[in-house]
Amino acid sequence: MSKIICSAAIRGAHKIVDMAEERYQAALKKYGPEQEVAFPNTAYFLPIIYSMLGAKVEKLGDMGDIFTECRKLLPEQVSENLWLPYLAPALDAGMATFFAEEMFEAVRYLEEPNFYTKTEDPLADNIWLGAADDVIFRKRGVEFVDGTAPGFAAIMGSPADPEMASKIALELQEKNLYIFMHDQTGGISMPEQLVKQDVQIGWNTRLVPFGKSYSTAVFAIGFACRVAMAFGGIKPGDYKGNLIYNKDRTFAFVMAFGPVSDEWYANAAGAINWGFPTISDYDIPQVLPTGICTYEHVVSQVPHEEIVQKAIEVRGLKVSVTKIDIPMSFGPAFEGERIRKDDLFMECGGGRTTGVEVLVSKEMDEVEDGKITVEGPDIQEIEQGQNLPLGILVEVAGREMQSDYEPILERQFHHLINYIQGLMHMGQRDIMWLRIGKAAVEKGFSLSHIGKVLHGKLHQEFGAIVDKIQVKIYTTQEKVDEVMELAKSVYEGRDERLGSMTDETEEVFYSCTLCQSFAPSHVCIITPERIGMCGAYNWLDGKASYQINPTGPNQPIPKGECLDPALGIFQGINEFVDQASRGAVTDLACYSLMNSPMTACGCFEAIAAMLPQCNGIMVVNRDYMGMTPSGMKFTTLAGMAGGGAQTPGFMGVSKHYLTSPKLFLAEGGLARLVWLPKMLKEEIKDKLIERAEAAGLPGFYDKIATEEEGTTEEEILEFLKKVNHPALEMESVV
Repeated sequence: MSKIICSAAIRGAHKIVDMAEERYQAALKKYGPEQEVAFPNTAYFLPIIYSMLGAKVEKLGDMGDIFTECRKLLPEQVSENLWLPYLAPALDAGMATFFAEEMFEAVRYLEEPNFYTKTEDPLADNIWLGAADDVIFRKRGVEFVDGTAPGFAAIMGSPADPEMASKIALELQEKNLYIFMHDQTGGISMPEQLVKQDVQIGWNTRLVPFGKSYSTAVFAIGFACRVAMAFGGIKPGDYKGNLIYNKDRTFAFVMAFGPVSDEWYANAAGAINWGFPTISDYDIPQVLPTGICTYEHVVSQVPHEEIVQKAIEVRGLKVSVTKIDIPMSFGPAFEGERIRKDDLFMECGGGRTTGVEVLVSKEMDEVEDGKITVEGPDIQEIEQGQNLPLGILVEVAGREMQSDYEPILERQFHHLINYIQGLMHMGQRDIMWLRIGKAAVEKGFSLSHIGKVLHGKLHQEFGAIVDKIQVKIYTTQEKVDEVMELAKSVYEGRDERLGSMTDETEEVFYSCTLCQSFAPSHVCIITPERIGMCGAYNWLDGKASYQINPTGPNQPIPKGECLDPALGIFQGINEFVDQASRGAVTDLACYSLMNSPMTACGCFEAIAAMLPQCNGIMVVNRDYMGMTPSGMKFTTLAGMAGGGAQTPGFMGVSKHYLTSPKLFLAEGGLARLVWLPKMLKEEIKDKLIERAEAAGLPGFYDKIATEEEGTTEEEILEFLKKVNHPALEMESVV
């Protein structure tokens, strides 16, 4: 490895450790060793230190031992006369750098609590977000294992030209990567360059401004460490497992702009430990042989026009991007883009106009593949602010197409339209809402481009069942009303078909092992009355997925003999789970929280937990950040319920399952539900009231406590007694 690079990295590491320890000593003198320190709202402590050393840094005094470890790792400064292999010492120096920087940033949170926004999106007066909390991490981290986001680019500094900065960011987004931004080049930062170009930054667009100093690189590396622990089953302290997991699974790299300081070299050396190479536009020595990284370790003097492609090549990332022939960029990175009032050209649906979207299956000779028609005014024919009614009718035909698949394909409209840069789509069916931004119109957007996206992507994703697709888009009230009439009859038929299905009417359930890559013993069982705990897969989705990919993660399971109808124990399910979990799980009760409950990965929408004093069950969703009556926040509960282990009394669930007749059937059903966060309770209010009435529990909705009634079991028990909650009269299950 280059002596120049390694010498600089070791020098930089010494500077950083000295700087961090100086700040630590000052804080220790001011606050004392018992002062708590932490990154906000995380169960992973200081994640790099926790993952590499297994050490929980919770107080200032805990940092002393870590600084001792840093000093052990730091090699001596490289002299002019010393010629040795430098790779190992440089890597040690890089690791010491990250340990020191994590502690430096933890002290910063203590001394400057408002230095970072601690939000998902920048604020008007502060663009620097700081470390991702566990709510953000759980929401985004799973994308690094399910393929939605293959990795991230950790950007140090920025190109001087705002237009070039925007172009590079856009190209990275189109590769579905997250872009983590740090530090400055000559006082210029990447996020500020993007804002100048009216580019939205924040977690929703995958353009994440972590911090304005090089030390915030630990927020990116720490995120990768948490992915390995949360979704890869890597234990804290298993440094080798964590490093190998990230090298093989998290396709990340460092992209450095401008002169490279000793401190940047030290951070680059740290990143190489994880297999993350550095690609630079500056004239620095290169490290081309392979070793720790998949290919080269450091590549320099790369022109800005080529730097993204070079980074992809060096990291060994196989990105498959099918170009959709539209003038706007397209990809998952734009799914969270918002079209605000000042950016708005026009909108359809959402109560402003009539809006409806529907997909129907037809006979083969009734569909002309690739035919896209727009009947009525198109975008270029109207003035800004002239809203239009909108009807989107997609007609498909296929030898393997079935009517049960229609809602599955139709559900793709939401994210596929959102993938178009400059468009924002909300809702579905006849409550859809489309906003079109000025920037998209300026690039030549036409409503026909929605048709091109739907045609191309539905073919790609559902080619096994769909042979022909045609798209009809209407913007005249008369034609939209016709589509609305057709759609309502289709919706009604679907609801009847789906609503009439029960676990008893179907002899086959479906598995989902999509998350076994990070929870090897987890097997999700999807039934007509129990949607997958991630909220993304229902029984029909499992059926369609199997049809599309017979060897994929969704396999049909003949449920076999029912061994216990209350617990939901089936012979066929047990045999499948035993085999699919490789013997880790041998018995599964589909309807119980307390007896052989279903395992969970880490993607669940919510967690159910028993409250013994209340003789009932609470459910908390991942967006709720406060304390729960169990004495644990969501992040702590996630550690109890996830990882593929069966933990009686704790179980991952979807929001939809809370209104299922099979909810906690073994424990007495809905009547056991005693506490929900207010946001979740209100979100499912109508369905919850309907389900309670069907279960013979009139007025039950008002008997469910929220955080307004209390966050301890004692407080909840007092409320339950006051409202005469039925759980108090039920048999104890503890």
